[in-house]
Amino acid sequence: MDSSIESLVDSSIDHLVSQINDIAVAAGQEILDIYQRDFHVDMKDDNSPVTEADIAANDIIVASLRTITPDIPILSEEGTGISWGERKQWQTFWLVDPLDGTKEFIKRNGEFTVNIALVHNQQPILGVVYAPVLDKLYYTTSEGAFLLHDGNTTQLKAISVPDNDVVKVVGSRSHASPEMALYLTRYKDTDIIPVGSSLKFCLIAEGSAHCYPRLGPTCWWDTGAGHAVACAAGANVVQLDGSPLLYNHQESVLNPFFVVAKA
Repeated sequence: MDSSIESLVDSSIDHLVSQINDIAVAAGQEILDIYQRDFHVDMKDDNSPVTEADIAANDIIVASLRTITPDIPILSEEGTGISWGERKQWQTFWLVDPLDGTKEFIKRNGEFTVNIALVHNQQPILGVVYAPVLDKLYYTTSEGAFLLHDGNTTQLKAISVPDNDVVKVVGSRSHASPEMALYLTRYKDTDIIPVGSSLKFCLIAEGSAHCYPRLGPTCWWDTGAGHAVACAAGANVVQLDGSPLLYNHQESVLNPFFVVAKA
């Protein structure tokens, strides 16, 4: 790894946080400008939607990251043409989803986010999630996870799954599955909270829900930033066998099923 990157990671990365927050908000404001007018929707090769907002936000984020950390490579949903041969050499990289929840954006329900994470040794060590419509900025520092909303900053703390009470379970608004229904049978009583995008991680981080089982397909950029926020708030992000969720450890960018909850 480049010595300048090694030095950045070995030292406190808190000096980066305000800059990454600003980048996420700038991308979010560009998304809002497009959200408030008519926009065109295209389909990718995998049959997932992409809009001009995805592209515009990506351009802002990538250009800004290259300016402040020119030696750190970037893996973005909207710029994935990087070979495994090149990528497997990365120990540290930026992981970006410029508009997570494109389907929610198209539905205009406000439940979409800008996701930026710094990954080191296969784990996210910094994460920023910005929800433009809600004007909620979730971010991590060495002190934990925080929410900036309405000018107020609040430290976030995840809460444990209760033994003898209703379990609040975060579910996807766009990806309900039979696997989820089966998983929920382990609890006596549940309250399902449907929400889109990486806001699911954030609800766990802020203690608004107890558990987020993801038993459907996701990619690294969908989860990296939220993963960092949830863990900084005291939650765990693990595969169904209890092993950690990893990044850039294989050629495929697909995640296995996983669960987010406080231990």
